[in-house]
Amino acid sequence: MRQSRPSPDQLLARIKSEEQQQNEGKLTIFLGFAAGVGKTYAMLEDAQQQKDEAGLVVAYVETHGRVETERLLSGLEILPRKQIEYRGILIPEMDLDAVLARKPRLALVDELAHTNAPGSRHPKRYQDVEELLKAGIDVYTTLNIQHLESVRNTVAQITSVWVRETVPDSIVDRAAEIKLVDLLPDELILRLKEGKVYVHEMIAHAVKDFFRKGNLSALREIALRIAAEHVERQTQAYMQTQAIQGPWAAAEHLLVCINSGPLANRVVRSARRLASQLNAEWSAVYVETPDNIRLSSGRRERLAHTMQLAKRLGADVQELQGQSVADTVIDYAKEHNITKIVVGKPLKSRWQEMLRSSVSAQIIRKSSYFDIHVIGGKGESIGQDRESDSKPSINWRGYLISVGLVIIATLIGVFLQPPVHPANLIMIYLLCVVIAAVFFGFGPSIVVCILGVLAFDFFFIPPVLSFAVADMQYLFTFIVLLIVGIVISYLTARIRKQGEAARQRQVAISTLYALSREMTAALNVEDTVNTVVNYVKRTLGLDAVILLPDPENDGKLIHPFQKINFNFDENDSATAFWAYEHQQATGRNTDTLPDARALYLPLHATRRAIGVMGIWLADRDYQMPTQQIRLLEALGDLAAVAIERAQLAETMQSASS
Repeated sequence: MRQSRPSPDQLLARIKSEEQQQNEGKLTIFLGFAAGVGKTYAMLEDAQQQKDEAGLVVAYVETHGRVETERLLSGLEILPRKQIEYRGILIPEMDLDAVLARKPRLALVDELAHTNAPGSRHPKRYQDVEELLKAGIDVYTTLNIQHLESVRNTVAQITSVWVRETVPDSIVDRAAEIKLVDLLPDELILRLKEGKVYVHEMIAHAVKDFFRKGNLSALREIALRIAAEHVERQTQAYMQTQAIQGPWAAAEHLLVCINSGPLANRVVRSARRLASQLNAEWSAVYVETPDNIRLSSGRRERLAHTMQLAKRLGADVQELQGQSVADTVIDYAKEHNITKIVVGKPLKSRWQEMLRSSVSAQIIRKSSYFDIHVIGGKGESIGQDRESDSKPSINWRGYLISVGLVIIATLIGVFLQPPVHPANLIMIYLLCVVIAAVFFGFGPSIVVCILGVLAFDFFFIPPVLSFAVADMQYLFTFIVLLIVGIVISYLTARIRKQGEAARQRQVAISTLYALSREMTAALNVEDTVNTVVNYVKRTLGLDAVILLPDPENDGKLIHPFQKINFNFDENDSATAFWAYEHQQATGRNTDTLPDARALYLPLHATRRAIGVMGIWLADRDYQMPTQQIRLLEALGDLAAVAIERAQLAETMQSASS
C-alpha cells in the first residue's frame, strides 16, 4: 500500500501545481538546436491551423525577411509593435500592454531569449511571457537550445562561442509542451549557404565559427536530450498522481547496487558495459542500514573505491538510508522509473542462504516490474585490511559475560526454589537474553537463549540434573522459550543498531548546530576561520587549515590567520589551488592527486567560491569514512557562508569609514 499511492506532500504539491496551471496560461516552446532549423515557421504553421478560432494574435514574430515565413502571417491578427527610443534610435519591441489589453486566447511571441530595449518594463522577453501567462494567456514561443542557462558552459566548450542571452531553466520546466523542431545538420548548412539563415556577408564567418557539422550534431543531441527529459518528468508526475507503480519502460535506465563486498567493482564495470550497449542512463546506489553502519577499515576502503569507480565511469551515485537494502532499492527504482537492476551474485553458502536470504535474492523476489541482472565471477581484493575482512573479530568478552549471565540466572533460580514455580523462572532467563542483546549484540544473546533453555531443563525440570523430561508438556515450554528468546534477541539487537545509527546522525546534526552557533558569535573573518579550525580539531581530532585567495598576490591561496601544525609546502599549495580553481574535492581519498598529504575541500558560498579547507591526514593508509566526509563538506558549507558574511561586513565597514 505504501508504494501504491504518492505521499501526501507529493499530492499537495501536485494539486497546487494543477490549480496554478488552471489559473495561468499554457506555454508551448518550439525548441531548435540552432538558428534556421524552422522554429518560427513551425510555430506559424501551427497557428495557421488555429486561425479560424477566436482569440489568436501575433504579439511579436521576426521573419528575418524569409518569404516563406512571411507568407504564413497572412490571415493572422498582428498587433502593432511598440517603438522605444534609445540613444536616438527607435527600437521595435513587443507591446506588452497592448497584448494584455487585447487579452487573446493565444499569443505568438518569437525569440524567447531576446533582451528588451532599455526602458522596457522587463529587461528580458521571457519575463514578458511570464506576465502573459499569469494573465491567463496561452503563449507560443521559440527558443534555441544554446540560450538555455544550464547548457551555457557546454555550448561554449563545443562551439567556442559564449552565448550572452539566456533564459533560466525554470521557464522551460513550466512549459506545458515542448515541440522539437529538428533538421539534419547537412540540410541546415545547405540552407545557410543558400542565404536562408543569415545575410550573405555573414555566411563564411558563421560556417567557420559556429555552423560546423560537428558543432551542430552536438547541439542537436543536447536539444533531443532536453526534450526527452521534459517528457520523462511529465511521465513521472503522471505516474505519481495516478498511483502507477511503474516502471514505464519508455527509455532504459539502469540501477546498480553497490556494497563493500569483493564483487562490487566487477558489478559496477558490468553495469557500465550494459548501459553502454543499451545507450541508457545508469545510476549506482549504496544503502546504509543499521546492520552495516559500522564497517571494518578494509570494507570501508573497498566501498569508497567502488563509489569512486562508479563516478569515474559516469554513474549518478547516491547514498541512501533504510531499514532494508532490498526495500530501499525497490522504492528508489520505482520512484526514478528504473527499468533494469544490476546486482552481484550472493557469496553466501547454501545453508547461510537458507537461514537468511541474500540482498540479491530479496530484490529478485520483490521486483515484479524490473529486469534483474545478476553478475557473478571472482571478486577483487582492495585495501590493506584483507585479513580482518575474511576473519571478522569476535566479541569473546561478550560471549563470556553472556555465559556468566546464564550462571547467575541459574543460581537465582536455585535460591528461589521451591516457593517459585519452575515456569516462572523462565522470566529470569528472558531478562538475561534482553541484557545480552542490548549490550553485546545478537550472537551473545542467542548463546544466552540456548544455554538458558538447557540450564532450565537440567536444573529445574524433573528429573533434576538430567536432560531427560518426565512431563512431555515441558517440551512445548522449551520450544516456546527458545523461539521467544530468539525473537527477543533479534528485535533487541536490531533496535540497538538502529539506536547507534540514530546517535550517529544526531551527533552530526548537533555538530553542525553547535558550529553554527559559535560562528554566529564570530566578529570578523579571522574569528570565523579560527572557530572552524578549532572545532574540526575538537570534534574530529583532525588538523585543518582554511586557505583564502589573496587579491594582492594574483589570487594565490594563503592562510593569514593560522599557524599550521604541519609542513605546508609548494605541492600542498598547488593541490589546494587546483581544488579552488576547479571547485572539486582534491587530494587524499579522491581521484585527483590522491598522493597528497591532505584532503582539500572547496568552500562554496552563495555567490562564489571563497577558498579551500584542507584536512591533514598523517596516516597515509587511513581511509576516511563516507559519513565523516559528508560531515566535513557540511562544515565547509557553513564555514563558507559565515566567511562570506564576515567579508561583506568588513567591506561595508571599510566603505563607511
